Amino acid sequence: MESTRRTLLGAMAGVGFGPLAGCLGGREEAESEQSVGESEGTSATDVPTTETRLHLAHDPDSLRDNTVNGGVSKDGIPSIDDPSFADAGDAELNDDDPVFGVVGNGEARAYPQYVLVWHEIVNDTIGDQPVAVTYCPLTGTAQGFERGETEFGVSGRLVNSNLVMYDRATDSEWPQMLATAIDGPFKGQSLREFRVVWSTWESWRDAYPETRVLTEETGYTRRYGSDPYGSYSPADGYYTSDNTMFSPLVEDDRDHPKEVVIGTRTPEGALAFNKSALLDARVLTGEIGSTEHVAVADPALETGYVYTDSDGITVEPDGEGYQIDGESYDAGGLPLDAALAFDAMWFAWAGFYPDTNYVATE
Repeated sequence: MESTRRTLLGAMAGVGFGPLAGCLGGREEAESEQSVGESEGTSATDVPTTETRLHLAHDPDSLRDNTVNGGVSKDGIPSIDDPSFADAGDAELNDDDPVFGVVGNGEARAYPQYVLVWHEIVNDTIGDQPVAVTYCPLTGTAQGFERGETEFGVSGRLVNSNLVMYDRATDSEWPQMLATAIDGPFKGQSLREFRVVWSTWESWRDAYPETRVLTEETGYTRRYGSDPYGSYSPADGYYTSDNTMFSPLVEDDRDHPKEVVIGTRTPEGALAFNKSALLDARVLTGEIGSTEHVAVADPALETGYVYTDSDGITVEPDGEGYQIDGESYDAGGLPLDAALAFDAMWFAWAGFYPDTNYVATE
């Protein structure tokens, strides 16, 4: 299967990198840990990490040993290091095109999937905070990370079909979904993250008419508008087939391999909700260990949010929002502790987290 990805991505090989510039934002404020961990031999400002590592179902050495050549060399898929943005009115996007949204400093930004599929990482800045917005097409995951004084690049390697990033400060390797280094000076430490919302251009634009949009002015010539893996509008190709290009770490038949779930992980464990079921039910609950979590749908953006609900608070749908004790709230603003969550294909989530609790129905 390695040769298949090489054939698909052969045209992606890039040249050098430009200077870092730009500004990013999107639907909700960045969610991240507030403390920075340290790693022996490096400065904590090189790569911002959390005090407590996120849950891993596989040890870092095993994950490192299971990395494979993804069919391209290091930086063969070039990150965007000098991003350019346009106003919403100037964006040449179809209403149903997938976009990845982030909000920071009161500004909304959209990152079109059709651009990110050729680059996978955008090194950017929200206000004065350097960040990386990342996308792995093979696992259907869009995630955001603080990056401190460094940048992230595409290593050319995969584990469980997932993008393995590397930081240019220490060359540590970080599987995107795990947000935890499996090799290098930061091995065993987890990145500080923020939420990236997977939505459609129409939904994002309606929610944020002043949004800015990442353009095709990336410094590279690519076949923007064509997807080497298939299509999301309508969905076909790799995104809907039973097959994966690389064998998952663990196979799990609780759902279709490419079914989209909204997953969350804490230092204690992992939990996933079937996205379609959540959008239908509006409220679903599940547990990580003995801690109950509640997931709520955001119909306007066709996404969901997960909260820690250790007190067993009742959350009821109220129009497109929710009621708690008679008070109304937006889906993204419940008065509970937010648990960072993101979309993923089921095979990838289950491969990384075979011990995950999975909620697929009410």
